[in-house]
Amino acid sequence: MPNIGPMELIVVLVIVLLVFGPKRLPGLGKQLGSGMREFKDSISGSSKDDDEETDRPALTAAQKADAVVDPADKPASKTSA
Repeated sequence: MPNIGPMELIVVLVIVLLVFGPKRLPGLGKQLGSGMREFKDSISGSSKDDDEETDRPALTAAQKADAVVDPADKPASKTSA
């Protein structure tokens, strides 16, 4: 399996620079970094979302009932026509 040397890497970087331009490269680098970070977090099984869910207190039965009953779920009142 061939290794990528410094010359090949320079050629790839020049092609990327020509295709995307110097103005879009920082944004592409940022997106690539955040994508790699999300991929690593999904592989390892840890993420910020998991930590936030464990920090929140559990809902009580009354809170669950309030969340389920919505004013739109109640029957409409009768009107005289």
